[in-house]
Amino acid sequence: MPKPRAHPSRALIALFCTLLQVCFGTVYAWSYFGTLLVRQYSWTHSQTSMAFSIAIFSLGISAAWAGSALPRLGPRKLALAGSLMFSIGYIIAGVALRLDMVPLFYLGYGVVGGAGIGFGYVTPVATAAKWFPDRKGLVTGIVVMGFGVGAFLLSKGFAPLLVEYTDGDLPRVFMWLGVLFACILVPSSLVLTNPPGAPGDRSAPSRSRSESYGAREVPMRRYLASSEFAIMWVVFFFNIAAGISVISFQSELLQEVWGYAEPSLEPATLAAYGATLIAVSSLFNGIGRLFWGLLSDRFGRVQVFRVLLASQMIVFGLLMTETNPWIFSALVCYVLLCFGGGFATMPSFVLDVFGARRMSAVYGAILTAWAAAGIVGPLYVGYLKDTYPDRAVMYCFLVGILMLGGGYVFSCLLNDDRIRLERPTIENTLRRYGIRLPDRS
Repeated sequence: MPKPRAHPSRALIALFCTLLQVCFGTVYAWSYFGTLLVRQYSWTHSQTSMAFSIAIFSLGISAAWAGSALPRLGPRKLALAGSLMFSIGYIIAGVALRLDMVPLFYLGYGVVGGAGIGFGYVTPVATAAKWFPDRKGLVTGIVVMGFGVGAFLLSKGFAPLLVEYTDGDLPRVFMWLGVLFACILVPSSLVLTNPPGAPGDRSAPSRSRSESYGAREVPMRRYLASSEFAIMWVVFFFNIAAGISVISFQSELLQEVWGYAEPSLEPATLAAYGATLIAVSSLFNGIGRLFWGLLSDRFGRVQVFRVLLASQMIVFGLLMTETNPWIFSALVCYVLLCFGGGFATMPSFVLDVFGARRMSAVYGAILTAWAAAGIVGPLYVGYLKDTYPDRAVMYCFLVGILMLGGGYVFSCLLNDDRIRLERPTIENTLRRYGIRLPDRS
């Protein structure tokens, strides 16, 4: 009789899931490179925002596919594929900068690297939630907190060290980042596995035919076409679009505010201030994922989303006219706190409404809102900065208020009741427990 396969402890699983998220979350430090590309390669703000938008769009689309493929392929294969694609994307981006080929940079950093993040993002979240069914809000908050603090790792760790080591040679910086991430991500991916007895775990006993039949009674497309899914998607989209518009250009925005407050500051000093804001705000992004995740367990997912959206409307209004760089930075940190809160609350929200069996597929589909927001948010900010350089800050936050207001309106339609697409019958209930009624024909 074959010996049962040994499983790692769930604490170890949570640790490596979080480490994966930290590395993938470095994408939020894009504005660090955006500033350098504008200054060294004369890229326009629209070009830099396009690279970030393509990455986030690819992330969301690939995450949707990964969510549906996760039960079939398992977490290890998807995480490994995502890790390799993410690392290779950075290497391709470095080659593109060396050859001065912007489309190739979009392909490497945006399409390949972004798709790698999508494969890797949904896998640790869904896997950790399966290992901690008793503390799903807490553990998903911890895991996605890693994604939030990833920008700190890059903006205050890897990137400055590599820029100094290479004397500011950006192609080499991107190539070295690809190598470093591969060394961290690939070993971490090999640890991931489903808990014993979970769907996809080969050591678990196979389900009976009747159980499988019951699980397929309602096609997944019906859940994705439900009003509950649509409302959750829209609310998630508005919260992400408002926050990601700030993330994509937070370094440049703060440098402008500092420049107005103290015109004598050197560009290098302003760049250092911008990198510091990226690092500090990324910590708030990460803390928000844990903080709001815990609050959602206590007060409910719907209430948390309403607080997130309403409070950000006030903060965006203050940001429109704020000229003190310290207050401006504090307000940006609060936006990132709420941005992370949405990502912490949504996985548990999906679990509550759609159930554990459909969690990975539905949550992956929900992440297409991230893809759409990744296109809308950065691109409108880049357009406003290129077209209205003197008034771009005010216009950016005004649009953000409108988006948050739309999200709040739709949040009034949310509820966290378990979805039921068909009326329960005695026959369906018996089938779910493996009992078949005799044929009367």
